[in-house]
Amino acid sequence: MYTSAVTRNLTLAIDDDLLDKVRVLAAMKRTSVNEMVRGFLTRLVQQETSKDEAREALLKLIDESEGRMGDYKFDRADAYSGEPRFDREY
Repeated sequence: MYTSAVTRNLTLAIDDDLLDKVRVLAAMKRTSVNEMVRGFLTRLVQQETSKDEAREALLKLIDESEGRMGDYKFDRADAYSGEPRFDREY
């Protein structure tokens, strides 16, 4: 769960109907709307951080890779030629 030595208040504008539903949901989960929002934002940041880390790792792998394509040059016409490819089922 989210813990921090410093917390800040945040004001949100939210539709009354949605707020009523979220309050009921929070009560059912024995938590608060505040805790649900904090948890949601924490998960969102973690997901984006994971994506960024994966992207950085892939870019590093590309930069450090010793694999080479040789003389092969990509041809867009080949990609759309209708010829069998590994990612298509025929």
